[in-house]
Amino acid sequence: MSQLMLMLLDIFAQIFRTLWAHKLRSCLTMFGIAWGVGSLLLLVGLGEGFRSGNRRQLAEFGKDIMFIFPGRAPAMAGSMNSARSYLLTYRDYLDIIQAVHIRNASPIITRDDVRAVSEYANANGEILGTEPQLNEISYLPVKQGRWLNQLDESQKRNVIVLGDQLNKNLFPGRPAVGSTVLLNGIRFEVVGVLEHIGHGNDTWLNVRSYIPFQVMATYFPIKGENHENSISYVNYQPRVTEEHLVAEEDVHKIVARNHAFDWRDQNAFDGWDTIQESKMIGTIFDAMNMFLGTVGMVTLALGAIGVINIMLVTVSERTREIGLRKALGATKHSILLQFFLEGLILTLGSGLIGMGLAGILMAMLGRIEGVGGFDPPKLVPMSAMLAIGSLALAGVVAGLYPARKAAMLQPVEALRQE
Repeated sequence: MSQLMLMLLDIFAQIFRTLWAHKLRSCLTMFGIAWGVGSLLLLVGLGEGFRSGNRRQLAEFGKDIMFIFPGRAPAMAGSMNSARSYLLTYRDYLDIIQAVHIRNASPIITRDDVRAVSEYANANGEILGTEPQLNEISYLPVKQGRWLNQLDESQKRNVIVLGDQLNKNLFPGRPAVGSTVLLNGIRFEVVGVLEHIGHGNDTWLNVRSYIPFQVMATYFPIKGENHENSISYVNYQPRVTEEHLVAEEDVHKIVARNHAFDWRDQNAFDGWDTIQESKMIGTIFDAMNMFLGTVGMVTLALGAIGVINIMLVTVSERTREIGLRKALGATKHSILLQFFLEGLILTLGSGLIGMGLAGILMAMLGRIEGVGGFDPPKLVPMSAMLAIGSLALAGVVAGLYPARKAAMLQPVEALRQE
């Protein structure tokens, strides 16, 4: 055992002496490997950051959430020149929630001209009148107090749930739950406060407040003539994710029937399907990841070619050294072991340096918040293992192949090599 340890120590000492004797060549080899690994990891990490940022943004609205808004229906099919505007009504919502392919739905009345006043401050924000099931559709995490319930709706209670930023504006540094807020002079009790929704400086979802739908319809209906029982939009979910297009068709048929136009005229509808959008953006990001991965692999391949060339030249130049070592009694296996470990140390060490530099750069980019709504780039372990492993394999094979040929030569023949 001690002899094996001494042999390994001697081999490592020779490896480091050789690397130090050819400092420039070793540095160039390490730079090529580190550049290839770092470039691949950074490109793949950027793609993953873009993808996770998009998922996070959609998750802020809710899971499998879809919207239907008021639209314009043509008097003659296909002719938008004759289009007339129509508003959604509470009847539309009642019919939508009964549809076969709909799991859940909630009506929304929204106003942004209602002034909120507390005993400490006043603020403007968006107020939404909704039914309690909205928190089963949209992402509305409660930080303090509670969410709206069925008794609030049926008894038309003047209660309100504040968004995080609106709570900070109205009750700076003070408890809000149990306090009173005046909405255009009408008194409401604060029963809950939501957690911050979004990332970084995103605030538009946090300056909202929520009151029971019937209370909103009574005190703050949609402005304008002929708006009786009208609502701003309907949030709904398909029964299962895969049925989102069928669910959308059900909703279109209901709205078209209630407002007397052809449901097949897609120009008459204004909606948003986050499921479909997620699929479309996912396809875009898959293509982007493929492109970034291809660029990274090309960079990696160029690095591997550089490593192979340098290792081939290095070993070829050391054929005389191999012959001298064999003449002094070194075995073929000990020679191959040295070149194997030399290639492994060079490639693995350089790969880890490249991974470390990529990680540092990603951490620096992570400090920049709110860039296009995307998340910071993320280090992908599988990509790191692939990059370092492939370059290590290239370096080891490139070193072992000529070393094996040289080790097979007789010492005299090896010493004659130029």
